[in-house]
Amino acid sequence: MKQIIQDVRSGATTVKEIPDPIALPGQVLIAEMASAISAGTERYVVDLARKSLIGKARSRPADVKRVLQKVRQEGLLTTFQQVSAKLDEPMPLGYSASGIVLECGAGVQQFKPGDRIAAAAPHAAVAAVGHNLCAPMPENVTFEQAAYTSIASIGLQGIRLAHLGLGDSVVVVGLGLIGQMCISMLKAQGCRVFGTDVDPSKLELAKSLGADAVGAGTPIQAVKDFSGSFGVDAVILTAATESNEPIEFASEVCRNKGRIVLVGVVGLNIPRPPFFKKELEFTVSSSLGPGRGDPSYEEKGVDYPIGYARWTAQRNMQAVLNLMAEGKLPVERLTSHRFPIERAGDAYDLITTRKEPFLGIVVEYGEPSPPRRTIQFQAKPAAAGDLGVSMIGAGNFARLIMLPALSKMSGIAWRGMCTAKGVSAEATGRKNGFAFATTETDEIWRDAATSAVFIATRHDLHADLVIAALQAGKQVFVEKPLCISDEQLDRIEACVQELGAKCPILTVGFNRRFAPGTARLKEFFKDAAPLSLSYRFSPGPIPKEHWTHDIEVGGGRLVGEACHAIDTCTMIAGSPPVRVFAESVGQTGGLETSDDRVFITVRHANGSVSSISYQAGGDKGFPPERIEVLGGGRSAVLDSWNDGELWANGKCDKFSGQKDKGHQSEFAAFLNACRSGGAWPISWNDLRGVTLSTIGAMRSLREGEPFSF
Repeated sequence: MKQIIQDVRSGATTVKEIPDPIALPGQVLIAEMASAISAGTERYVVDLARKSLIGKARSRPADVKRVLQKVRQEGLLTTFQQVSAKLDEPMPLGYSASGIVLECGAGVQQFKPGDRIAAAAPHAAVAAVGHNLCAPMPENVTFEQAAYTSIASIGLQGIRLAHLGLGDSVVVVGLGLIGQMCISMLKAQGCRVFGTDVDPSKLELAKSLGADAVGAGTPIQAVKDFSGSFGVDAVILTAATESNEPIEFASEVCRNKGRIVLVGVVGLNIPRPPFFKKELEFTVSSSLGPGRGDPSYEEKGVDYPIGYARWTAQRNMQAVLNLMAEGKLPVERLTSHRFPIERAGDAYDLITTRKEPFLGIVVEYGEPSPPRRTIQFQAKPAAAGDLGVSMIGAGNFARLIMLPALSKMSGIAWRGMCTAKGVSAEATGRKNGFAFATTETDEIWRDAATSAVFIATRHDLHADLVIAALQAGKQVFVEKPLCISDEQLDRIEACVQELGAKCPILTVGFNRRFAPGTARLKEFFKDAAPLSLSYRFSPGPIPKEHWTHDIEVGGGRLVGEACHAIDTCTMIAGSPPVRVFAESVGQTGGLETSDDRVFITVRHANGSVSSISYQAGGDKGFPPERIEVLGGGRSAVLDSWNDGELWANGKCDKFSGQKDKGHQSEFAAFLNACRSGGAWPISWNDLRGVTLSTIGAMRSLREGEPFSF
């Protein structure tokens, strides 16, 4: 299928052939018939992408600060590689479309194949969208009209935040696409509307759509006359400008205790005197309405009860469609240009160069094509003895860590790159020389040339993918964690036992056990068990809404990241865990999690004890990891995988860990084992014990008791 993609590095806006996505649970798969370009939002993205690297940096100073912080912690070369990979990440454009339902994922009850719907979907011939971001089209609404639904819903949400009623007076500042829609919706609500813009043609259009009065620029006196000298009840700012003039104008024309709602982008140097004197309210509208940006609403399909959130994103979309059906929102009059998907580049040249007037721009897709979930690349032929390798998942870790490290190794023949949406599969697969990109994991299992599979998806998918890969006879490297629940671990163990001696190699991305610093500590204490180990792990904070905090998806940060510390201690101690106890920092009230501020005590089978302090509450610049080991009359410390000290007989031997966390070595160990058929890089006993420990630590937090196994 074809999709419009923005290349952030080169600035090119192109139409690419992408594997059709699949409908995951809670999603609707639609064949798009039309989509509308949101000129203001999308022009900003395209203009930013077309700037030089220096220009991009000046536009995003917060990102530059994060890069500099990363340089200090991980070094210039690693940071450069990761930033470079980030610039190569494809960016889909668009968010307002209409089409026909092709498939419904598990749990979707509201829609069925063949339904005509509007959706908050990107510009693509086929799109997978959470069902809460879709709304059924009335019979008399065309696909072109419905393509404007998401854009119109943004304007409607701004109107709702203004709390307007029948007879209220309101000014709409900026009569672009959303501004014109606001004129129609405000009139449908019974408001008296004054529209302002610098373009005379847009003023005329607003009058034809029902505006009671219009004025060019910032006509303060005309608005005061319009409001009977009281001032208007509200101002909706839909302009797109860096100027502070719109907010100043709004504050002048509002009545006492009036409301100003920002829907567009304007200067925000709010003048205190009029706001103070009139006690004005100012609100920034957030996209389509409640639910937008909430993973539970968008991805899991959890709706907000209507008694608590009357107008969610989906209900706003439905209201917009109903207005279209009643003829009260004539968006068809706003269309100035139509482009077939193949000519989408011309559409974006139009909105960036502004070589001719435009307003509503519609992308058309034609009749749906048969599904195509795999596309082939012209990969170089594999050399004799090369190991066929496929990858599932192309998120940050896969692109920024895995692939750069693996690309330095010889003897790999890249086969399939698989992701659910297909965009990253196509871009990552093409860039790295894969033979094909796909959205179906079965294509990987069926590929006879694939001997080994790297899995780098969200954590909740690991167990099923590991089992399917092993049963298909593929060697498996799965990024940590192995799984996120006891039930998943039991199923993996049953699979390993059932396959017995024929079980392919399985390893987990516990890279730190392969680091040079870990090897030095392991060798130094090889005859000194039992050991006392202390591991301070202080990663940066992650927002509470991030998927890693979601127990059902990420398993929590202990399972997803503290497992590194438990595994490293297991490696140094030379003995699997048998008992774990965890306790978190106490917190009264608030919404922030404390599951990432935890002390974990692990007892190993040989009597060693590991004390792990996993703390996300510190300063970002503080060294993130420190290991101390004592036993057998010896002591050792390793700071941030770089500075190490080995103490024995009163003497200190200093060494450098070279800031190497072991990624390259772990990948090499796995690939060598795949080629030689030797022992697993990490024994099943260790894999099982570490996984049980991390899951047990979460259980211990909840139950307040130690967990033995």
